[in-house]
Formats: sequence, structure tokens, C-alpha cells
Amino acid sequence: MSTVFTRIIEGEIPGRFVWNDDDVVAFLSIGPLADGHTLVVPREEVDRWTDASPDLLTKVMLVAQRIGQAQVDAFEVERAGMIIAGFEVHHLHVHVWPATSEAEFNFQRSQHDPDPAAMDAAAERLRRALRDAGHGQFVPES
Repeated sequence: MSTVFTRIIEGEIPGRFVWNDDDVVAFLSIGPLADGHTLVVPREEVDRWTDASPDLLTKVMLVAQRIGQAQVDAFEVERAGMIIAGFEVHHLHVHVWPATSEAEFNFQRSQHDPDPAAMDAAAERLRRALRDAGHGQFVPES
């Protein structure tokens, strides 16, 4: 049975994609900790990050790093936060978001009904920063 992330990747469920390559995609979280909170997800359905092949995990982390670098620029923050949890969806995914403090590393603080226009704007800011960083070939139009 497909995970919700596979259904998003395949276009069955809409997503605000900011990265798309042969192995990994990245799209905004629907329960963001901050504007621009992104999930980096391999196309391959791997349940736990500890089960991923070294090559796949390396690719996921490389994309997460690029997303984090773009978030720092796009949202003018000092750092990007990152968490691998994996309890809510059994498909490897890395949470990456613009962070200003350790207090933000708490999923109880996530927004439960974010403004769609603000989400669209955050996705576009992140896409622009990724293009500016030289990753345009992996950045979808919207």
C-alpha cells in the first residue's frame, strides 16, 4: 500500500514542491513549524532512515542540506533546523525549516491550519533561493 508521501509524489494528493529529481523530492509540510518548513523525501518507499541504502541516505541528506542553505537565505535566519522522526508517516522523510531557536524543535508548535497564500509565498521564496544557488534544474515551476 502506498504511503501518503508516495501519493503526493505521484500527484494523487497536491503538494507544494520545491525540489524534484530522479531520487528525491521536497515539498512544504502541511503542518509547518515555520514558514518554508520542507519535507525531503526519497521516491523509494523506505520506512526507517536506518533501512535506507547508504547512497539513498546520502542523496536525501545532500538535498536536505541544499534546502536548508536556501532557507537560511530566503527567510533570513541564522540556521536551518532538521529532524528525522518518522513516526507519523512510515516513509523516510527529513524535516528542514528556517530556525531561530531550539524552542522550534517541537512538533507541538506546528501550525494546524496554515494560510494557503502564505504557504504558496513561502514555497516561491524557497524555489527562488534554490534557483539563485544554482539548483534550477531541480526546482519545479510550482
